[in-house]
Amino acid sequence: MREAVGIIEADANRSADTHLLRYPLPLDWGIDLYLKDESTHPTGSLKHRLARSLFLYAICNGWVTGGTTVIEASSGSTAVSEAYFARLLGLPFIAVMPRSTSQEKIALIERQGGRCHFIDEPSALYEESHRLAAELGGHFMDQFTHAERATDWRGNNNIAESIFEQMRLEPSPEPEWVVVGAGTGGTSATIGRYIHYQKRNTRLAVVDPEHSVFFDAWRDHDRSLVADRGSGIEGIGRPRVEPSFIGEVIDRMIKVPDAASVATIRYVEELLGRRVGGSTGTNLWGAFQIIAEMRQSRTRGSVVTLLCDGGERYANTYYDDSWVAAQGMELDPYLDRLDNFHRSGNW
Repeated sequence: MREAVGIIEADANRSADTHLLRYPLPLDWGIDLYLKDESTHPTGSLKHRLARSLFLYAICNGWVTGGTTVIEASSGSTAVSEAYFARLLGLPFIAVMPRSTSQEKIALIERQGGRCHFIDEPSALYEESHRLAAELGGHFMDQFTHAERATDWRGNNNIAESIFEQMRLEPSPEPEWVVVGAGTGGTSATIGRYIHYQKRNTRLAVVDPEHSVFFDAWRDHDRSLVADRGSGIEGIGRPRVEPSFIGEVIDRMIKVPDAASVATIRYVEELLGRRVGGSTGTNLWGAFQIIAEMRQSRTRGSVVTLLCDGGERYANTYYDDSWVAAQGMELDPYLDRLDNFHRSGNW
């Protein structure tokens, strides 16, 4: 156990903290927007932090020991990051995923040493993960249950502590808002708790894709809600309210159409000089809306959101015109709104 914790800590020590980038807004607005660039982690996404925390949590609980097969229900970035840490520790890793998962995602997981276990019915994801863990004597990480408790929300270099430390020398060091999405709910829980624990005045806004139930459950105080389809924005949004989603730490939620998320990442590509993933588009859409409201109320200050991962993983989806058309997405109305916002500051 000591050796495993030491290996993970040494890996973190070799990695610099992620950058806090300024988004180009007109100076006369009196509002600064910052993006916490999580794409610079070794596995290329925000989920690297989650995977590290989940492994430390499982190891220190005694659930993962030498030779334990680690299993996760994920077809995306979490599986890529958990495969990385499993390989670091010399442990077998299996990602349970729908058979329809793209070859690009499968390749990313396998490149990190993971194995993919396919199922035909997505609703059986959790049941199959538990079955595999029992059959192999392994451990099901269960990110959607343990994400909110695996990270030390009081500090210890979590993402919230990192944001506020990096903001320390900025013109408005205490943000008016932090804007994040929710997939497991772990990031919003960590940031919301940290804000309260540090007695900050910052408010937390959570953006939610159109086919996710988090927004509706938060608005209606009903955790029993379920949807009949998954989110169209990878990494955020869920068809059920996951155990790690803690709505009480959230000050505001914003529902974002999928086409708005995709339009946003295409619009900001030239401004950022790079491509970003769809969840970053969701974050920015919500941040832009909040900034326009701040301008209307003549509130000056800062807003922080997350750049969750790079856009190279989505060349054949969000950045592919034929894929977008096949989804029935009409981007032009949202591109027009983005253009108006950047010119006038109005929403």
